[in-house]
Amino acid sequence: MRSLYSTFARGWPGVALLFMRLVVAVALATHAIVRLLRGSPTEPAALLWLSLVAGVFLLLGLWTPIAGAFMAIVALWRASSQPGDPWTYVLLATLCAALVFLGPGAWSIDAYLFGWKRIEFREKQR
Repeated sequence: MRSLYSTFARGWPGVALLFMRLVVAVALATHAIVRLLRGSPTEPAALLWLSLVAGVFLLLGLWTPIAGAFMAIVALWRASSQPGDPWTYVLLATLCAALVFLGPGAWSIDAYLFGWKRIEFREKQR
């Protein structure tokens, strides 16, 4: 992960990334839950379960590049295959792609696991 992002944004940019992850994850997870409860005839249940898991991963900031890329592809597929207004899915795909390129921010599990660490060396006791 560290090779993908030079920093994990802190401060206001980190808060903005947290809000963006929250909005995308909630939108995609609720869509998957509603479709699972209704029994969607157009989407396989496995894809809906994967979407739900990826939404939770985005919410937590875990494996953000993988979850974001998967959800961007799924959202573009839904925009082209679902009836109705495709622009909601295009917007969600754009936000997912932005998360892939910008990273999860400082308030994420990715930052905790893969962020910069500070190592302090102590002098040996004689």
